[in-house]
Amino acid sequence: MTTVLIVDDQPLQRYGFRMLLESRPGTDVVGEAGHGTEAVRLAAELRPDVVLMDIRMPGMDGIEATRRIVGTGGRSRVLVLTTFDLDEYAHAALRAGASGFLLKDAHPEELLAGIRAVAEGDAVVAPAVTRRLLDAYAHHLPAFPPGATAADDPRLTALTGREREILVAIGRGWTNGEIAERLVLSESTVKTHVGRVLAKVGARDRVQAVILAYDLGLTRPHPPG
Repeated sequence: MTTVLIVDDQPLQRYGFRMLLESRPGTDVVGEAGHGTEAVRLAAELRPDVVLMDIRMPGMDGIEATRRIVGTGGRSRVLVLTTFDLDEYAHAALRAGASGFLLKDAHPEELLAGIRAVAEGDAVVAPAVTRRLLDAYAHHLPAFPPGATAADDPRLTALTGREREILVAIGRGWTNGEIAERLVLSESTVKTHVGRVLAKVGARDRVQAVILAYDLGLTRPHPPG
């Protein structure tokens, strides 16, 4: 059973999500929140598998609420609902630690599949889409201090040479099949490497590994056009 906390400032929207989720086996709505502060409190209290998070709310918005929920290191994963698949809100939510995002007008089956995927530890948004988001908002990338390089980051020191190659490939949005083909490895070997890389760098999922690769300068934005 996947437990879900619904966060939206519109009561009718919350009601609609609740009716949908409770009409299908395998999901249990354990709570509702109308703003970010309440979402953070209930996530800590109820420890749901998935927090279905709206972005634009009065007071604490969904981005800050996501950052706080993920920052506790708890079990709850955040699935963000947004209006456009390439807007700055989705970009900011992923950087805050969300495991993915879906459009608000997604079909019910897409929403249910997304909740299941996040609960199982997968990312809902494809790494390639994350690349597009990062490229679109590359001006938000952090700058290294003068003289600093990615090699100075402690998250990379535990990686082997091959694992660093895998992290760069993940950062480019490549699938396991593409990594296997380009690095001449079996897909099962790639899968093993990916799991080790995520564990060593502390990434909750593949999407967070893409963002890390960007932040560390291991992969850079595509030139516009």
